[in-house]
Amino acid sequence: MNEILDRLAALPPGSPNAAKTDLQFSPYRLFTRDEWARLRADTPMTLSSTELEQLSGLIEELSIDEVEKIYLPLSRLLNLYVAASQELHAVTSKFLGRREGKVPFIIGVAGSVAVGKSTTARVLRALLARWPDHPRVDLITTDGFLLANAELERLGIMDRKGFPESFDIARLLNFLANVKSGVEAEAPVYSHFHYDIIAGQKVRVECPDILIVEGLNVLQPARLPNDGEAIPFVSDFFDFSIYIDADPKLIEQWYVTRFMRLRTTAFRDPAAYFHRYSKLTTSEAEERGLSIWRTINMKNLQENILPTRQRASLILCKGSDHSVEQVSLRRI
Repeated sequence: MNEILDRLAALPPGSPNAAKTDLQFSPYRLFTRDEWARLRADTPMTLSSTELEQLSGLIEELSIDEVEKIYLPLSRLLNLYVAASQELHAVTSKFLGRREGKVPFIIGVAGSVAVGKSTTARVLRALLARWPDHPRVDLITTDGFLLANAELERLGIMDRKGFPESFDIARLLNFLANVKSGVEAEAPVYSHFHYDIIAGQKVRVECPDILIVEGLNVLQPARLPNDGEAIPFVSDFFDFSIYIDADPKLIEQWYVTRFMRLRTTAFRDPAAYFHRYSKLTTSEAEERGLSIWRTINMKNLQENILPTRQRASLILCKGSDHSVEQVSLRRI
C-alpha cells in the first residue's frame, strides 16, 4: 500500500496514469476551467482594466476573463474560509472565557520560479481587500528572508540561492509567529534589481485581516523530531495554501522569455546586478538563461518545490498561455 501511495503522490492531480493503480481515491476535487468559473456565483468584478494591467507580471498579461473565471471564484472561497475561521476563533475564545482580537488569516502561495506566483498573490490581495469583512490584506514574499549575498558567499552556497538552506528560516518563523500573535512584525526587504537584501530597510506588518505569504519553499514540511518536541515550519502557520503548477517544460520557456525581457530592460542599467547579461548577444543570452534554469531553478523545482505540491489546499494548473486550465481543491 505504501508503494502505491508513493507512486500516486508523485502524479499530478487528474493525471491519466493515476487510473493505472488500484487506488482510485484522490484527496482533491478536480474542476475544469468552466466548472470552476460557475462557482463564482454572484461575486462582482471589482478590478478595472487599468488595475489588471498594473497587477500583470513581466510576461503574464492578466485578462478580465482569467480574473472572472479563476480568481473571483477563488476570492469567494477564501472569503468563506476567512469568515469560518473568525467564527471558530470566536467559539474558542468563548470556551476559554477570554476576549481576544481576530487572528490574521494566512494564505501561502507556492510554486516554481517564473510560474506566476507573484501575479497570483497580487491579484488575490487586490480582490480580497475589496470584501467588506477583511479590508486589510498584506502581502510579503519570502525573498526578504534570504540570507544576504555576503553570507551566502561565506557559506559557499551562492549558486543555491532560493534553495531551502539559503533562507534565514528562524527569522521567517519568528515573523509569522508574531503575525499570528497579533504583534507588529517586520520583514527585511529584498531587491531583485540589486539581487540582495537592502540593508536597513524593513516592511511592517501590523494586525492584518489577511496576510499572503508568497515563496518558493513555503509548503515544505518540518523535520520530524527525535524527542517528540514540535519543530514548526512555515506551512504550519498557513490557514490555506495555493500551489501554482505547470509543466516544467513550459516553466522553462517562461523563465527564458523573462530572462530575455529583463536583458533589454532592467539589466541595461549599469547599477543592476545582472548588467553584464545585457551585453550578451541574443543567442548567448538565450543559452545563458537556459543554463541558469537547468542548473539552478529546475533542480530546486525537482528537489524541493514540486514534492510539496500535494500539501497545498488548492492547485492551479496552468497551460501554455499562462491561463489556468484545471483547479484541484483539497477535500475536507
